Amino acid sequence: MMKRLALLLVEDNQGDIVLVREALKASPVQVSLHVVTDGEEALAFIRQQGLYAQAVQPDLILLDLNLPKQNGRAVLAGGHA
Repeated sequence: MMKRLALLLVEDNQGDIVLVREALKASPVQVSLHVVTDGEEALAFIRQQGLYAQAVQPDLILLDLNLPKQNGRAVLAGGHA
C-alpha cells in the first residue's frame, strides 16, 4: 500500500487554493493536503508550534512567495529575512 503524500500548501489566494485542490483530485497519488495562508502560519506548521503542535511533517511544500505577515522568502530563510 502506498503512503499518502503530506503536502503543505502555503497560499493566501483562495482561487489558487481551489485550483490546487482540483488538480490533486485528478492525481493518481494519494495526497493529504494541509493549507496555511501566511508565512507565520507556515513556520508554525513546519515547526509544529501552537495550533500546529500535532501537524504532520510535510513531504512537499508549495510556497507562494508573496504572502502576508512573512513572505515566502522569509519562510525559506527560517523566518529571518
